Amino acid sequence: MIKKISILLLLFALAFFSCKQRKEAEAKTDLQYFDIKGYFEKEISRLQKLNPVVNKTVNVNGTAENKTSKMASWAKELAIFVNADINKASWKEGFKTTQLDGTEAYTSDNKKIPVKKVSITRNGSEIQKIEILIDNKNILYQSQDTLTYFPDSLYSIRKHQKIRLLKEKKYSITGKLK
Repeated sequence: MIKKISILLLLFALAFFSCKQRKEAEAKTDLQYFDIKGYFEKEISRLQKLNPVVNKTVNVNGTAENKTSKMASWAKELAIFVNADINKASWKEGFKTTQLDGTEAYTSDNKKIPVKKVSITRNGSEIQKIEILIDNKNILYQSQDTLTYFPDSLYSIRKHQKIRLLKEKKYSITGKLK
């Protein structure tokens, strides 16, 4: 009796996990727009293995600091790019897609979607540049981010923010890969 119950539980567990894996596989192929999250997760993995030296410049309100080193965590460094994923279920049909001269662009004017534009420039099938514009606004806070990524070359994060009753703040991070 215990052996039959064990076999039934094992079969149930296998059936459950196989259904879950199938749903995850279906979800990944059901992307409506360019897979920013997937692309940057692959880049993070690749850069973590490659471990390049990076000349990183951080500029806050005109005061710059420069440092050359290897990144401890590419996942943290490029997290803002991963978080700009435009394939969220609630954003379905939220972007207009255009293609012109090797550049595909996804734009949104929906106030509930902070990612306003994603532009991917290719040379054939190879990605040359990704640029992402993010605009967040509410009663207390306003920020505009421009994220730029050139594979194997450079990444840039520029942010302009204004918090009510505080001074405006501008900062940028530029990483040049060596």
